Amino acid sequence: MADMLSIIAQELSIKKSQVENTVKLIDEGNTIPFIARYRKEVTGGLDDQVLRELYDRLVYLRNLESRREEVRRLIEAQEKLTDEISKSLDEATTLQEIEDIYRPFRPKRRTRASIAREKGLEPLAAIIYAQKLIKGDVMELAAQYIDAEKGVNSAEEAISGAMDIIAETISDNAEYRRKIREMTFKDGIIKTSAKKEEDSPYRMYYDFQEPVSKIAPHRVLAINRGEREEFLSVKLEAPEQRIIDWLNNKTLSKTGSIFKEIIEKAVEDAYTRLIAPSIENEIRGSLTEAASEKAIKVFSENLRKLLLQPPVRGKVVLGIDPAYRTGCKLAVVDETGKVLYTGVIYPTPPQNKVEEAAKVLKDVIYKFGVDIIAIGNGTASRETEIFTSGVIKTLDKKVQYMVVSEAGASVYSASKIGAQEFPQFDVSLRSAVSIARRLQDPLAELVKIDPKAIGIGQYQHDMNQKRLDEALAGVVESCVNSVGVDLNTASPSLLSYVAGINSAVANNIVEYREINGPFKSRKELLKVKKLGEKAFQQCAGFLRIPGAENILDNTSVHPESYEACLKLLEITGHTLSDVEEKRLDGLKDEIEKLGAEKVAQAIGVGIPTLNDIINELSKPGRDPRDELPPPLMSEDVLDISDLKPGMVLNGTVRNVVDFGAFVDIGVHQDGLVHISELCDRFVKNPMEVVSVGDIVKVRVLEVDEKRKRISLSMKGLN
Repeated sequence: MADMLSIIAQELSIKKSQVENTVKLIDEGNTIPFIARYRKEVTGGLDDQVLRELYDRLVYLRNLESRREEVRRLIEAQEKLTDEISKSLDEATTLQEIEDIYRPFRPKRRTRASIAREKGLEPLAAIIYAQKLIKGDVMELAAQYIDAEKGVNSAEEAISGAMDIIAETISDNAEYRRKIREMTFKDGIIKTSAKKEEDSPYRMYYDFQEPVSKIAPHRVLAINRGEREEFLSVKLEAPEQRIIDWLNNKTLSKTGSIFKEIIEKAVEDAYTRLIAPSIENEIRGSLTEAASEKAIKVFSENLRKLLLQPPVRGKVVLGIDPAYRTGCKLAVVDETGKVLYTGVIYPTPPQNKVEEAAKVLKDVIYKFGVDIIAIGNGTASRETEIFTSGVIKTLDKKVQYMVVSEAGASVYSASKIGAQEFPQFDVSLRSAVSIARRLQDPLAELVKIDPKAIGIGQYQHDMNQKRLDEALAGVVESCVNSVGVDLNTASPSLLSYVAGINSAVANNIVEYREINGPFKSRKELLKVKKLGEKAFQQCAGFLRIPGAENILDNTSVHPESYEACLKLLEITGHTLSDVEEKRLDGLKDEIEKLGAEKVAQAIGVGIPTLNDIINELSKPGRDPRDELPPPLMSEDVLDISDLKPGMVLNGTVRNVVDFGAFVDIGVHQDGLVHISELCDRFVKNPMEVVSVGDIVKVRVLEVDEKRKRISLSMKGLN
């Protein structure tokens, strides 16, 4: 365990004591958000992301240790465990190394070597591999192992069988495999060629090659998909002759032997038949794993930025889910997200009831005091935007609109969650509600949808789904807890991401709320079924109760710190009324004059908790998203045909990938800012420059209307 803690500390560049304390907290059943927010003194202030990396590495190393001991036990059970093997197991730092050590002892299906052993040829193989005979006749020696009953009919067959055993022995050697893997990774080349002549998204890989050590992660995933869809043939070309020469050097006797030619043939067979295909699979597997981890990180960061987009507060929003034949579905939601109206209009083909639709839209806008219109970006979105923009121009009140990504809206509307939330609405009307609400509060609405359906990933369907789901769930959990949740309005979906609350408890909270009315205090949570003391400890600080009797119940101050909070107010001559009336802007300065360490000691907390309490008392109910720039609204409409090279426009970053960023400039086709056009300096990772949701200035470089491709640049503009 001590070594494990040291490894994690070294890898994450933190103190061993921080790792030790954090692991103890994790093992006690504390959640990552709770540890990050309320145990800063114990962890030394490790943030959420470092804690999640620490947790992932801890799980890997514990699995590694478990497998190490299992392999040791399995080899010992065969009575083949030596001090040397035991030492190798102790020194192994990856699962691959442990599996290499176990390889010779793993039960095998019938192989050419196992068949040769059954024929009694293992002693001959041992003599040949030992290479101690300098003189003599190989065929005479082999003839001694002829046994018709066992299926060995000639000396040649005996030698052939012995070679199979030697080839497998060489293939199972952990040291050889490790070195060959290194050589292949360092000097190998990935080559791809067309399997079909038809055009496809993989055309650039129809005649492509790149060193294994340099191939970009997104290209690995693209090649894998092209191979899976049978457009590409993929081959890893290794430095074969150099590897065989190295193997010969390792296996051939330095003093010479009558078995030299046999060993050389066995070495070549071991490499070409057994080692090379296996190493190719392993390297391609490790490339895919690394590429997947990179893609998961990109996806996770995009998701974090998307979920933390600033809400549009205090506005009545009209959501429009565009369509042709079935019409555009409307849903008006008030400032709290409550549905006020639903309906359908038919301004698009084939009905084209533009005047009638315009009248309905105007009436709805005036009747419900609509401030903003959210238009889904799916089918018929363009025509709907043009129609809506035209109606807005005829109004005598200010109304703006925004084209909203409806990715996942149909998934939500057809889901169990959607049906439970709006059983009286059909699928398309639920979708319109979702479009309106995701403009009002992206986090509260998007948590109802599988993150993979939100449309911001890169090859997300090509990777380990369990690992992806875990990573994305961690991001959602982190975002939900960093913002906080209104206990009296949150949906079960949102509540289920709060630290310490699972889906069953989330449903119990909503059920309690429906039966007993709004929660009046955090303590009341303890009356909820299956929500015990431990769950309360984990979740209480992340739940808010606007209008609670105790203002602290609407802050991120944890109930365990309420007493410290009251002492702090007493020391500084303030009351909870001052907190409610937001009269504590100068509290930090007051504490500094008194001496932060002295105050912290007096109220019984550490400096990190003191600072958090000060921030909360100064701005109770603060939402970190409010500090971000608001989303970009529109009042007029652009078409791709309006774009000309050199035009400078404002846009919103919709997706960030390894090779650049896709930016929405309001023409229903995101433009690509290639990584080389993100800024004037060299950029290795696009996320150094842009994030999902950023409002950026872009210059149009090139427009291909036919292929609907727009090339953009941000150089010299931001």
